[in-house]
Amino acid sequence: MKNPRQLYSSIMMQGFVIISRNYRSNPKVDFRKLRPMILKRIEDRAKDYPVKAMVPVARDVLMSRALLIQGVSTLLQVIPVWSCKFCPEVYIGEKGHEIKTCRGYKRHAKNKLHEWERGGINDLIVPVETFHLKNTFQDVIKHDERFDYNRVPAVVELSLQAGADLNAEELSSTKLECLGAESLSNDDLRLVAEGTLRAWEVVRSGVQKLLMVYSAKVCKYCSEVHVGPSGHKARMCGVFKYEGWRGTHMWKKAQVDDLVPPKIVWFRRPQDPKVLDDKWRSFYGHAPAVVDLCTKGGAIAPPKYYCMMKLQGLPANVPFKPRG
Repeated sequence: MKNPRQLYSSIMMQGFVIISRNYRSNPKVDFRKLRPMILKRIEDRAKDYPVKAMVPVARDVLMSRALLIQGVSTLLQVIPVWSCKFCPEVYIGEKGHEIKTCRGYKRHAKNKLHEWERGGINDLIVPVETFHLKNTFQDVIKHDERFDYNRVPAVVELSLQAGADLNAEELSSTKLECLGAESLSNDDLRLVAEGTLRAWEVVRSGVQKLLMVYSAKVCKYCSEVHVGPSGHKARMCGVFKYEGWRGTHMWKKAQVDDLVPPKIVWFRRPQDPKVLDDKWRSFYGHAPAVVDLCTKGGAIAPPKYYCMMKLQGLPANVPFKPRG
């Protein structure tokens, strides 16, 4: 009697041979005759979009994004934010930290102290733009057509393709009225921080739901994002290592962090010193920039960030003796 593994492998090989013989016996496929059928299927597929069940999710994402920008703009008037002059590092606090993580302009220097300057909203909510498509299932954008399409935020484009309504004025406008923080009390500021943090979570969870239904691509070698069934053919990839591709993007499936980057920053806990020192960097935690900003405004961070923030960790200056 044969071994079960040998019997299973022999059955699989016989099936593979039969399938390959049938495939080889078929005549050559004429794709010119199949082209009308393929185009017809694409047109029929476009009739199923947008998915009605995802329209409320897309509307919530757009509304929450507007509240997020408005809330962050309000909190920035009270809570200082610092950005490095030579690298993308951001810190939220009264004074910048002294952790040596600066790689300098074009990464010439390594592990240097940061040179801080005042940061803005783009340092916390990283802008990710993409081409605004006239139709979800339109032809692929070619390199010569890249200036014929507007660039809009990727979250807005994803929501529009999912069925959210947005007129041309709101699409081109990026200015939102922010509340005057000088006239707000501590309780009002806490409410603004809680609403901003709630909007942040709604945007990320909504984008994750939309990405399960709608396709979005991101380049493997740069941060270019395209919302649509297939990536565009505009040669804008700036990675010189792959210069042989003439700047053509290499697309892969996009995730939530590609459309809504979390922007991880160093998080100062209550037990930490006022200025974070480099020699105790292993004790400090991290947090998304928006979450850190809202917690400093009085909001309570969701429990899923506690491990990253090291809230229950030891302070940096605690004396301890090694075992042995």
